[in-house]
Amino acid sequence: MPGGGRCPDCGSTELVEDAHYSQSQLVCSDCGCVVTEGVLTTTFSDEGNLREVTYSRSTGENEQVTRSQQRGLRRVRDLCRVLQLPSTFEDTAVAYYQQAYRHPGIRAARLQKKEVLVGCCVLITCRQHNWPLTMGTICALLYADLDVFSGTYMQIVKLLGLDVPSLCLADLVKTYCSSFKLFQASPSVPAKYVEDKEKMLSRTLQLVELADETWLVTGRHPLPVITAATFLAWQSLQPSERLRCSLARFCKLANVDLPCPASSRLQELLAVLLRMAEQLAWLQVLRLDKRSVVKHIGDLLQHRHTLVRKAFRDGTAELEGGRKELQGQDLGPGRGKAEAASSSSDRPEGKRPASPALLLPPCMLKPPKRICPPPPISTVTGDEDISDSEIEQYLRTPQEMRDFQKAQAARQAATGVPNPP
Repeated sequence: MPGGGRCPDCGSTELVEDAHYSQSQLVCSDCGCVVTEGVLTTTFSDEGNLREVTYSRSTGENEQVTRSQQRGLRRVRDLCRVLQLPSTFEDTAVAYYQQAYRHPGIRAARLQKKEVLVGCCVLITCRQHNWPLTMGTICALLYADLDVFSGTYMQIVKLLGLDVPSLCLADLVKTYCSSFKLFQASPSVPAKYVEDKEKMLSRTLQLVELADETWLVTGRHPLPVITAATFLAWQSLQPSERLRCSLARFCKLANVDLPCPASSRLQELLAVLLRMAEQLAWLQVLRLDKRSVVKHIGDLLQHRHTLVRKAFRDGTAELEGGRKELQGQDLGPGRGKAEAASSSSDRPEGKRPASPALLLPPCMLKPPKRICPPPPISTVTGDEDISDSEIEQYLRTPQEMRDFQKAQAARQAATGVPNPP
């Protein structure tokens, strides 16, 4: 680095000389900040004064780029480098930031929204290139509120008219689970808790696919589901040593944050596994619970497609079964009961299989309680005055109209007061 010194923006000492329009400039190679500019023998009005001015002053290069926008562009580049994204991603994210900043609603927005805009442009770029990245990761890096981030993200996608594909769940599982500190022995991770990375990823992916097939992922944030699936996969690979470990301690050992809904997703996954275990004859005699079923996760996942079909049914199958039952009862007096008795007598005593449960989203199986507001108290007594115009709205037949006109004439003759128009 010629001359020494540091970058005023990032503090880096990697300053290099860069020739721009045949003028030597000192530029920071880390953040791109121009530390010193070259000078041009150019005047403001004509060539006669021969006053030296910098390139940016002579051309007005920075007049259209505000200081806030320049800071946002630097933050976009810094975020891409922190995430170690390819250089093409950085160029695309910068272009999206510049396009979004041209809209008056974004340019006049509050500082919090402009800070979030940086992460939105990076996330859109990653989604378009199928790069596994979540909103939670960017919010943690930017210290941003998730609700503000998601609202700004949807606004930018709509403003720019972008086509953003949905996140691939398998890629997200591989990326997220790879960050767990459970694949090498360390002072904070005992040897009995260390697991092979490939085995853990394979079983976690199978559990996440099972959760997806049973509606546990639809409409929800994926990270709590993945965290619960990773915990069950890790426990099932060595259950004798790991069943006593709680979900909170597991996340602490893995050096990852524990999402709030992860405990609920864990209980839902265990309930699904128990329903599947009821379909295996050799597991029915063991009387499994949510703790002991973890030991048999490998067997359940091996036949998960067949077990899910046996353990759950959809709404159409239930309707067809109910219709056939009603038809059987209508065949004749006593016939339906006789058939039911004969079918029940053929079953062995005490070994009736559990009826399949409906395969529906949890929000439909356990809908949230809604408090309905009390109906408004009616103050109508029936003695209120009714105007003639209101009466006319309810007259439909010619006879009703004639009777109404006669009544008006009689009232006028009796009172001497003309009827209102």
